[in-house]
Amino acid sequence: MVQALADLSRVVADPAAPARALPPGPLVVIGCGNLNRSDDGAGVCVIHRLQRHFAGTLPAGVRLFDAGTGGIEVMFQARGAAALIVVDACRSGSEAGAIFTLPADELGTRHEPSFSLHDFRWDHALYAGRRIFGAAFPSDVTAWLIEAAALDLGTSLTPSVAAAVDTVSARIAARIRDHLSAALVP
Repeated sequence: MVQALADLSRVVADPAAPARALPPGPLVVIGCGNLNRSDDGAGVCVIHRLQRHFAGTLPAGVRLFDAGTGGIEVMFQARGAAALIVVDACRSGSEAGAIFTLPADELGTRHEPSFSLHDFRWDHALYAGRRIFGAAFPSDVTAWLIEAAALDLGTSLTPSVAAAVDTVSARIAARIRDHLSAALVP
């Protein structure tokens, strides 16, 4: 997935954008990436930070999921959600640690069949999920992408990506709180 979104022509680079109000119902946050490829693990690191932040007190109606590199899992985890947030690393040629948000209309790429599900990425899962599950698939989808500096073998994030992971984690934690507030309003 790191390379796949580099060609998006209308990437929105606005980490200061305010959170949107979410409809009542489950909010699913999915982190993607490979923890053994340095900054490629940024999305998974966000999920781990959110799990520590909520320290076992994750509210009902919110699910956090570490998809690793299993794109097909994104489709099944998103099914039935009111809102979906996907977090991953990217390589667009921007400055390392840059944060991008992509709205639903920018997401979802038709998968060209092959002999391996290893090339079925989360953007393919969004495309397929919309067609397979229809109304049971969330239309409120946002992707947070963090520009990777290093994709070599290694288990540590580079400093600029680690800082971006902290920022994205804090913003998603705020969205979780907003989601809960919206669900409590009659």
